[in-house]
Amino acid sequence: MPKSDLIFYKEEDEVPMLEWLERVPSKALDKCLAYLGQLEAMGHELRRPIADFLGGGIYELRPSYQGVHYRILYFFSGKNVVVVSHGLKKEGVVPAVEIRRAIKRKRKFEADPKAHTFRR
Repeated sequence: MPKSDLIFYKEEDEVPMLEWLERVPSKALDKCLAYLGQLEAMGHELRRPIADFLGGGIYELRPSYQGVHYRILYFFSGKNVVVVSHGLKKEGVVPAVEIRRAIKRKRKFEADPKAHTFRR
């Protein structure tokens, strides 16, 4: 299985995922980055409990640390490109507004991938 090309969604000069990661506590950040590494390595093959499908073409990574549930929303573009939309802390289910935000970003990305791509 080929490694996935992991990129971050960008809107003009903002990269929502990177901005969110800057606010995550360091030990939780380590776990989030490890999950992103697994996503890059496994792509579509990643399953629960690490990842899950939310609907509308949107997936979530599911890291938790000390009882706090972090979620990283992403989508696929083609066979091996993973686009990370944004992250959040959740209580209960992922709010519909967050899924809609990721779907909107997916549509913008599909319309103009070059304008919405940030590589780390």
